[in-house]
Amino acid sequence: MGYYIGIDLGGTNIAAGVVDEAFQIIGKASAPTGAFRPAEQIADDMAATARQALEKAGVSIEQVEWVGIGTPGNVNPTTGIVGSAYNLGFQDTPLAALLEERLGKKVFLENDANAAAYGELMSGAAKGLSTTIMVTLGTGVGGGIIIDGKIQSGFNYKGGELGHVGMVYQGVPCTCGRRGCIESYCSVSALIRITREAMQLNMKSKMWELAENSLDKVNGRTAFDAMREGDSAAKAVVDQYIDYLAFAISGLINAFQPQAIVIGGGISKEGETLLGPLRERSYPQTFHHEPDRCTKMIQAVLGNDAGIIGAALLGKQFDC
Repeated sequence: MGYYIGIDLGGTNIAAGVVDEAFQIIGKASAPTGAFRPAEQIADDMAATARQALEKAGVSIEQVEWVGIGTPGNVNPTTGIVGSAYNLGFQDTPLAALLEERLGKKVFLENDANAAAYGELMSGAAKGLSTTIMVTLGTGVGGGIIIDGKIQSGFNYKGGELGHVGMVYQGVPCTCGRRGCIESYCSVSALIRITREAMQLNMKSKMWELAENSLDKVNGRTAFDAMREGDSAAKAVVDQYIDYLAFAISGLINAFQPQAIVIGGGISKEGETLLGPLRERSYPQTFHHEPDRCTKMIQAVLGNDAGIIGAALLGKQFDC
């Protein structure tokens, strides 16, 4: 039996896992990233973390087919170079080569959001499908586009930035420097902003109690939790947020007509409280939404393991 190592490299932590031929993680390990150190030092720790995962799995490095890395930033999978990753301090960093030197295995490299989308396709919510889009709702809005089983990131490997598709001309400022991006309206950060604005207009809202009477303690659950307790102001916040998300998702469906949209990130844990109305509001805005031929809208299931599994299986993108 062959095994694969997947490494999810983040700005805070390195997570490594050994994945078997059933696409299941059988051993995991983690370590602090220590961002903004020399890339060689980070590669040393990535290799050490991978070896710890192997030890936990009871697998030798000789049994490993290849290693895959999901990393922030724009990535060239062909050269194995990270063009830039601002939260790591990487610039034109030959990360694949650095890890190949340390582990003696072929290393594949991909953007972390793309790797997570691939993980959900191969072993998660979209298993059995071939054309999907993953939308991750977190501090920002990330995503990955997979068509016919292949990650799509454009001719220059910088595509798939779904959070920075324009949504409202001259709208709310975005972290990227533009205004009106999907991220400005559909991220958890945007939901928190909308919640705070509603609270300031509704001083008797249940949202104040749940946030311990502090705007600083508002989070992505505040409005949803208050809504469940019958708070009308909170329901208005949730409705507004889902309306924004439905508008954005319907645009992605119209552009790609994927078999499924996979919703990930912390807010996806709301499950059908989010997905039910999201379907109801998205589908009427799309073309060709016959009930038996429309895009499925499903919740991601792998959580933080998606990046590890997707990275581990990257060699299959190259028919290895």
